Amino acid sequence: MKDHLHLNEQLCFPVYVFAKEIINQYRPLLDELELTYPQYLVMLVLWEKDKQTVNQLGEKLKLDSGTLTPLLKRMEQKEFVSRVRSTIDERSVNISLTEKGKSLREQAQAIPQKMVASMGISIEDLENLKNIIHKITNTRK
Repeated sequence: MKDHLHLNEQLCFPVYVFAKEIINQYRPLLDELELTYPQYLVMLVLWEKDKQTVNQLGEKLKLDSGTLTPLLKRMEQKEFVSRVRSTIDERSVNISLTEKGKSLREQAQAIPQKMVASMGISIEDLENLKNIIHKITNTRK
């Protein structure tokens, strides 16, 4: 009889190890841009659509404002984004890319291809994995 409490029987463990490995592979690529992985995710969202509220970013990235606010402050210090309190609702803070943040996009263009190459599996396998993850987490648009 299988013991379902063995580490090798757990789905969560290889997912955890995989997540750590992916972030470790991103690190040297992002160090060149002076970004952490969570900051890179913020930039991806802003490169898609500039000027969003902290709440909008939090919804898209599945992060609460307590996590996002210090991260955005550090990004503002690096002059990648600007944070401006809304004049309509002072509880709301608008996040926009600076010129430096916009220009970083060009430097980041090669990151996805470098990540795919570093994994050593086919694009089809990666797409299948991503689709399965979206199915489980229900994060597909």
